[in-house]
Amino acid sequence: MSTVVRSFEPPTTQGKTAIVSTDLKLYQSNGSPNSRRVRIYLAERGICASTIPVDLGAKEQFSDAYAAINPRRVVPTLVLGDGTAIGEVPAIWRYLEEAYPDRPLIGNTPKEKALVTMWERRIELEGFNPTMEAVRNAAAGLKGRAIAGPHDYEQIPALVERGKQRVKDFYADFNARLTDTPFIAGHYFSVADITGVVTVDFATKALGLPIPEDHVALKRWYELVSARPSIAA
Repeated sequence: MSTVVRSFEPPTTQGKTAIVSTDLKLYQSNGSPNSRRVRIYLAERGICASTIPVDLGAKEQFSDAYAAINPRRVVPTLVLGDGTAIGEVPAIWRYLEEAYPDRPLIGNTPKEKALVTMWERRIELEGFNPTMEAVRNAAAGLKGRAIAGPHDYEQIPALVERGKQRVKDFYADFNARLTDTPFIAGHYFSVADITGVVTVDFATKALGLPIPEDHVALKRWYELVSARPSIAA
């Protein structure tokens, strides 16, 4: 695992100073949707971090070196200057929101924070997780690895079709939600939108399930969010 220093500063921070931190290390994989959720967040906030690629194809996540950092053997993991390792995307976001409070993406007020957390959780449960379930139970390269983590689980073919149906239901439900609001949690871009766009992109690429043409509100939201420079991170 080699370190790459990256500056995640998109034009969304125009007129504002980027948040520079020399003691943040992000262990991640470019092919990991969860890693992408954190990369987009860093880019949107203008937070600079060092990235250490973890080669999932080579099963580098199971190496002793990485297991010592994250015993769950998944990416991403954020390592702080004092050596503290933080796994799980919501936990990484929570740390960054509180350590660097300028321009938060989980809301400013208690009400906003609750609503963003609620909608992001729904996106994860109703869209992101079903997509991952369908992919991991279908991919030949994940035979015996239907669930990410330290333990082996056999694939269940029936979960593939169920996962695809859940994604279709997710599209319909959130098309209805976005009929009344520009962004998922309200009138501002948030981590709910990050998880949403990553879900749509992964479902489109890995399952061949793009947004249906008649889901006008969802397509409008997707085009709006995808135009943000941070989404390319």
